[in-house]
Amino acid sequence: MGQGRVLLAIEGLSKAFGGLWAVRDYRLSLPEGAIYGLIGPNGAGKTTVFNLITGFLKPNGGRIVFAGMDITGWRPDRVSYIGIARTFQLLQLYRTLTVEMNLLIAHHKHSRYGLFVALTGWPSYLRCEREVRTRVGELLEIFGLARYRAARAGTLPYGLQRKLDIACALATEPRLLLLDEPSCGMNPREAEELAHLIRTVKERYDLTLIVVEHRMPFIMGLAERIQVLDHGVLIAEGTPEEVRRDPKVIEAYLGVEDVVA
Repeated sequence: MGQGRVLLAIEGLSKAFGGLWAVRDYRLSLPEGAIYGLIGPNGAGKTTVFNLITGFLKPNGGRIVFAGMDITGWRPDRVSYIGIARTFQLLQLYRTLTVEMNLLIAHHKHSRYGLFVALTGWPSYLRCEREVRTRVGELLEIFGLARYRAARAGTLPYGLQRKLDIACALATEPRLLLLDEPSCGMNPREAEELAHLIRTVKERYDLTLIVVEHRMPFIMGLAERIQVLDHGVLIAEGTPEEVRRDPKVIEAYLGVEDVVA
């Protein structure tokens, strides 16, 4: 899908904890079908932005509009239901359950039947279950997890757990996917493979993405446009090349130019 109308519009988004501003006057105009990056030093407010978009935090000010709906202050479950999914820096997996069960649980919000229908095994229940298992099987194949479907999630190598976490987010069938440090803990080869996988699922499922990332080569090669936060304030926005050479960005990273090289 090519870029089109604005899917997510944010104006003046602000969040304070006590007397400290974690995010102040943040703005975003995200076209449908785009991949945007969100970078900045530790404590810059990147994860706070994600928490505000997805309803885990309530803003002190500002407005969030998704697909024409003002979702400012909505609960996380309502935000998920309308098509926004996210991952976290710390993996959110059911470690003692199987890989397949993690995906089935993530898909539960699309169940279109009640308890009575499930207990009686009506055709609508059986049809829905087939659709869910087909979707889950597809995700297992795409993410290279099919051979691990019966393994406990917590026994997977860390890189595969990261992939499973993203697959679980996709199981909710989002339009907008927010990835928080997706390459964390991966070696360079694994990170390169993940970037290719993100591009693949983006095209396959017509996704729009925002990616928070510390690994600069990863995000510079993946995102079409990048925003830079520092102490909760948006200090730069542009193409990867524009951001790479911005003096304010270099200063925010303590003058270490190879951080954004």
